[in-house]
Amino acid sequence: MNSFDSSIISFLNEFAHRSTVFDVLVRLLSDNYMLKGGFIVALIYWAWFRPGSNQSESRRYLLCGVVACLLAVFVARALAHELPFRDRPMRVSALHLQQPYGDPDPDLMNWSSFPSDHAAVFFALATSIFLAWRVAGILAFCHVFFFICLPRIYLGYHYPTDILAGALIGIGLACLSLLVVVRNTLERFANPWLEASPGSFYACMFFMAFQISTLFEPLRDIVHTFYRFFYPR
Repeated sequence: MNSFDSSIISFLNEFAHRSTVFDVLVRLLSDNYMLKGGFIVALIYWAWFRPGSNQSESRRYLLCGVVACLLAVFVARALAHELPFRDRPMRVSALHLQQPYGDPDPDLMNWSSFPSDHAAVFFALATSIFLAWRVAGILAFCHVFFFICLPRIYLGYHYPTDILAGALIGIGLACLSLLVVVRNTLERFANPWLEASPGSFYACMFFMAFQISTLFEPLRDIVHTFYRFFYPR
């Protein structure tokens, strides 16, 4: 392990297992979808309906952000699957970590920690929100760092470099989604749809917002179920 990861994890771990209330609150932040993605989705809707002369441009940034976050979760999971397996810090005995109070998420045990899909998805969205509305974007970045990513390091779910790699993936894809060809394609598709059938457009937006706020877990459960059915071990 590099000194960057070990120094940050060791520092944060000094506060672990000292206060049951604090550790439980950190686990709540890490596990609760409303406190994680729900806040980001609320900022997206706020920025979407914010009046102003540049509303159409802001909406274009937000749509690009949705595309970027879809790509981010795919890229992050693909890298985690293809790259050498990296165990979670909480499972590495050499680190001698003091485990915070509470039970860790059992679903994480079989997943490689590198890169963080949480960081990839939510930094992509924070970038698009920032481009659409600076104030909301700063709030989004602060929320993603302090209330989504930092608790996952504290709990031993991720190394700092896992978070850094995920953030670079998310921000990079958000910037790539702003390419002229992507923006023009989205405009040709989204604008006529919104004008012709706003009900179906916002129904789809609600569905996407729900998936984003839950980090696509319901959708992934469906995919995994069908995968196990058609490709049993």
